[in-house]
Order: sequence, then C-alpha cells, then structure tokens
Amino acid sequence: MALYVQNLSEEDVKQIEALICEPEDDLPVNRLLIILLSAEGKSVPEISQTVNLHPINVRKWIHRYTANGVDGLRSGKSPGRPPLFTNNQRRQISKIANTSPRSLGLNFSRWSLQRLRRYLIEQGVVDRISIETIRQIIQSGELVSEIR
Repeated sequence: MALYVQNLSEEDVKQIEALICEPEDDLPVNRLLIILLSAEGKSVPEISQTVNLHPINVRKWIHRYTANGVDGLRSGKSPGRPPLFTNNQRRQISKIANTSPRSLGLNFSRWSLQRLRRYLIEQGVVDRISIETIRQIIQSGELVSEIR
C-alpha cells in the first residue's frame, strides 16, 4: 500500500521550503525533503533513494508529519543511558577522595584509585565501580584531590 502525505496546502509548502533554505539545528533538511517529495506523489522507495534513508525511516517521518506537522519532524531529546550513580553517590565519592585516609582510620596517607575503589565498595557507597569511573567523577567534581 502506497504512503503519501495528504493535502499539503500552499502555506505548508512555503513553510517547508523556507525551512529548507534556512535549516534549523533540530530539523534536518532530508526530513523536509521527504515530505515535499511525498506530496509530489513520489513513492517511499523513490524517496528513500533520493534522501539516502532506509524506507522504514522514510515512512516514520511521513507518519510523524501526518500526526504532528513540521514539529513532528524535529529531533526530540533522546533519553540516553541512565546514570550509573546518583548525585548523592557522586558527592560521597568526591568527598571521600578529598578526605585524608588517615582521618578515616586507615594506615596510609594518600589514596590510590585502587584503594579508593576498595574503600568505596567496603563502605557500601557503591556496589561496584571501575577505576576509570572514579577518575572521571573526581575530575568532574569541584573538589580537586591528590590521587596517584
């Protein structure tokens, strides 16, 4: 079954053409071209070859335009991967990293990343954590530590 954008008014065409001439960051031109080509009666496979997108994606953008107009073609916020550690855990890691090990009852005066990792797990701050993640948390924090 063929899929086309239905009833594109002159105003809609002008709006899309204006956005093609002056593209916005969250609105790629190829999505706008998909709508214009579909309104001209081009088939999904033809549009797919023209804009160099898989037909599934061409159909997706036609459906989104039909449902939401030009706003449906904009890039939404991608949720991304959820953070591994809460802000509270990150603060605790930074705080401990910037605390003298001796003041915590340990028999050494400076943290190594390995010792800090072991301490964080033993104290139940985290269940597990990589040395690289500890390094990144420390570097991103406002507190600067002397870890070797």
